[in-house]
Amino acid sequence: MEANPDYWGTKPAITEIIYTPIADASTRIAALLSSEVDFVQDVPVQDIDRLKQTSGVKLVTGAENRSIFLGYRLDAAPLASSNAKDKNPLSDVRVRQAFDLAIDREALRKVVLRGNSIPTGVIVPPFVHGWSQELDAYSKPDIDKAKALLKEAGYPDGFTITLDSPNNRYVNDEAISQAVVGFLGRIGVKVTLASRPFAQHSPLLADRKSDFFLYGWGVPTFDSAYNFNDLIHSRTGRYGAWNATYFSDPAIDAKIETLGAELDVKTRDANIAELWKYVKDEHLYLPLHNQIIAWAAKDNLDFEIQPDNSPKFVNFTVSK
Repeated sequence: MEANPDYWGTKPAITEIIYTPIADASTRIAALLSSEVDFVQDVPVQDIDRLKQTSGVKLVTGAENRSIFLGYRLDAAPLASSNAKDKNPLSDVRVRQAFDLAIDREALRKVVLRGNSIPTGVIVPPFVHGWSQELDAYSKPDIDKAKALLKEAGYPDGFTITLDSPNNRYVNDEAISQAVVGFLGRIGVKVTLASRPFAQHSPLLADRKSDFFLYGWGVPTFDSAYNFNDLIHSRTGRYGAWNATYFSDPAIDAKIETLGAELDVKTRDANIAELWKYVKDEHLYLPLHNQIIAWAAKDNLDFEIQPDNSPKFVNFTVSK
């Protein structure tokens, strides 16, 4: 791509862009270090510290507009992948709360993501309308309480389940899922990991054929209604396109639908807060963290991380 010399606005410092897909992460970083390319996205977490200390390279990290979370089937029908055949264990909120208490988000941040994640208790990043610090608070691991909740729900010995995970979409997605397998194993839930490329993973959710899954969600509108419309509302022709959980509640649907027409800001914000509280109290999803992205470039390029992970090259500047 070449800059348009007749562009009406400020002339960009970069006049030509050659887009070069390099799927392999190590090859992508090697291309930067050898000056084959000037800029790379999606720096692997294992290379971040090394690049920070590499002469001639600039590395910038920042919060992405994307939450990583776990989702479940919530209807009463028995799960296809579980040895609990009488009903769906995940339809009981106590089981979902036990799952939440089994997860060690700080361990995910420190070990799996090498410090490059922002643990969260809600599936919406801080710069999206409707987020609050209260919602963002998350549970600390409590194995004894989680086991007690499972016992109270009728599963003292746990149960089996399959976790579907992408392995090429989010930062260390398969490794995150492997850690989740270990976390849930501590409370007696025996998880089989089914990992596959995102092109095969996504249809499982579109067709609602997963009992338990890892997913990521960005909010391009920067407003919570985007989440509610697609992830929480019952699946209809207009709403619920990515609600793979089978959750459905007419009263919740009606409140979600008001967000698209309510003109009074205070009323709309109150409805958003009420909806998030319901989602969190009922543990409809299990939030893990907000993703951090890393870009690297030659050190003569100046730029800022964009939350949508899309470099705006017109805003890049070049130093001598």
